[in-house]
Amino acid sequence: MSIPGAADSIDPSTFEQILEMDDDEDDREFSKSLVYDFFTQAEGTFEKMDSNLEKGDLKTLSELGHFLKGSSATLGLTKVKDSCEKIQHYGQKKDDTGTKDIEEKEALEKLKTTIKAAKQEFNDVEKVLRKFYNDES
Repeated sequence: MSIPGAADSIDPSTFEQILEMDDDEDDREFSKSLVYDFFTQAEGTFEKMDSNLEKGDLKTLSELGHFLKGSSATLGLTKVKDSCEKIQHYGQKKDDTGTKDIEEKEALEKLKTTIKAAKQEFNDVEKVLRKFYNDES
């Protein structure tokens, strides 16, 4: 089953496994609760990222990236997961692959742009999923 507008931002097989746990395909209560809990969690995490970016707290940014990477991976939100993985690496003063060391200044610059990109990817996928659940408020 494909989700209209999801393109490469949602892994269909991962998301399908979550949908299979729904008792009722019409209301999809279980998967919807997981997805909407993620929305709340992501919004809170992005707020924490913003405040820690202002403070230049790389360690916490790395932890927040790791945390959000896990929950977005569980839902199959591939673009958000990939950006969060980069946030995790930059917070450890590593390049986007996590293999080479980078300077703190470069890490903060990359964090700034990657957090912004992750928020946009999240907003895009949130719109798609709200539409999927017939909730376009």
